[in-house]
Amino acid sequence: MSDLRSSIENATARNRRRWPWIAGAAAAVLVLAVGGGIVAARGGEETAAGSDKPVRGGTLEFGLIDYQRSPDPQWGTNYAESIIADNITDKLTWQDPDTGKITPWLATKWEVNDVLTQFTFHLRDDVTFSDGEPFDAAAVKANFDQYIQGDPKLGILPNGATLFPGYAGTDVVDEHTVRLRFDQPLGSALQAVSFTANAGPGFLSPNTLKLSAEQRSADATKVVGTGPFVYESWKEQDKTVLVRRKGYDWSPPSLKHEGEAYLDKIVFNTIPEASVRTGSLRSGALDATLDVGTTDEKPLEDAGFSIISRGVSGTAIVWNLNASLFPTNELAVRRAIQLGWDREAVEKTVLTDSYSIATSILAPSVTGYVDHSKDVLRYDPDEAAKLLDDAGWKPGPDGIRVKGDKLLTVKVVGISNLVANKPAYESIQADLKKIGIDVQLNVLPLADYAAEQTKVATEWNAAAANRSRNDPTVLNLQYNPEIGNQAYLGDKTPDVDAAEVAATLGRQETTLEDAKRKEYAAAAQDLVLDKYALVNPVYNPSQVIAHADYVHGIVFDAQSRNHFVDTWKNK
Repeated sequence: MSDLRSSIENATARNRRRWPWIAGAAAAVLVLAVGGGIVAARGGEETAAGSDKPVRGGTLEFGLIDYQRSPDPQWGTNYAESIIADNITDKLTWQDPDTGKITPWLATKWEVNDVLTQFTFHLRDDVTFSDGEPFDAAAVKANFDQYIQGDPKLGILPNGATLFPGYAGTDVVDEHTVRLRFDQPLGSALQAVSFTANAGPGFLSPNTLKLSAEQRSADATKVVGTGPFVYESWKEQDKTVLVRRKGYDWSPPSLKHEGEAYLDKIVFNTIPEASVRTGSLRSGALDATLDVGTTDEKPLEDAGFSIISRGVSGTAIVWNLNASLFPTNELAVRRAIQLGWDREAVEKTVLTDSYSIATSILAPSVTGYVDHSKDVLRYDPDEAAKLLDDAGWKPGPDGIRVKGDKLLTVKVVGISNLVANKPAYESIQADLKKIGIDVQLNVLPLADYAAEQTKVATEWNAAAANRSRNDPTVLNLQYNPEIGNQAYLGDKTPDVDAAEVAATLGRQETTLEDAKRKEYAAAAQDLVLDKYALVNPVYNPSQVIAHADYVHGIVFDAQSRNHFVDTWKNK
């Protein structure tokens, strides 16, 4: 899922590319001679020899490991849900995936007050929802109010509450001007309104906002946005079908795409088994697939398929260590977990070039990232063993450490939705066993993992996951005990000053100055990683797509979600 490159990498490895999106006026054509042919990337288009003019029409058959649990784009939290949401809705702003800069989209410009509590947006006046309703200030207010505050009568949850803490309301200044207000500084608000990952702020028609959660799931065609595609059908655990929105002409200016989407239709196929996704791509049943298995990348590449990827900006895949539950309520145990496994081994045996080992809690593409690979995230099993010895953990007869009558058992729950997760965790499990830590590992499908989240505080020592957000305030979102509290700080964590954590992480929201943002982000990483050892970063995940050579123009955004407005086929 993280660092940002917009050039074609490795000219000797045919068709392998990262970041096939080049921002701004510098979208000059890059041409590389590869295996006797020509491959080019420009603007939002990636093109093959003899096919540099986009072709309108056709259906893209696209494979996914996850399924869309609801057609409601403001609710969904997995990759399938957010990718589909991002193709039927639009956002106020667009975040440049190369630079992190916030640029116009449905808002043409904006102003921010000095204390970062009011954000005034000036809207385009030519946008409509696909049911004909106007996109105006009243629609924006209705969306933010429901998205952030929820609507119990309709069964709508406050899905945007964590992304917009301290929301005080939205004012309609005039027909095409809105002002978002907060009762505390929220320097991340400009990035938040561009957010394309979990439960994002994509705009829904006023007619959709009137529907209950149950009604939205009963008929996906009534879930209406402003985006380049609209729902044709949705079948849970099977497929979602989108068709081109007629009259669409307001892509993010940075994409330099004019008019409607090129494709007639996109079929998102849920295929949990990696071998079936790969086989379907080889047979031609799929044109492209996300969630390419690490062992499938090179064989597909050798067979002539293109492999494109983008690391996911936000946090690395981490083990969020439960600081309130024995034995991870001991700082020595948390530090030993960080130091006790071989990152180089995971990088060499589990990860491909599409991924990278974690060197901080933040992905390298996020502003303010600091490399901790030489200190707290080094491999030092001797130091890890000494920490445990000094804390009274002695090796037992089978090698697993004991203190009194208690074993050093650490229960970890993870998700199976990313192909590198389980083998990476198993490598850590084996290494930690060598220093006397018994890791009991459970890697579950997303639905089962979600069910276990209600039990983490009392039953699990670590929950393994990542959080997508191309902004350092993702740390505030996740670990501030007043918001996400993924380390479960509170009365049972005497070795952690929860007030210090809240203040240090929250300080990131108080400035838009680049130098201060980097300073505050560095302090946040140091506190969470080093001083209190609340997380064990594992690797930087990536969104990896394999596609046929006749597919062009798949866009990765700043959260590594895919947009298909610029995608086309020449088959």
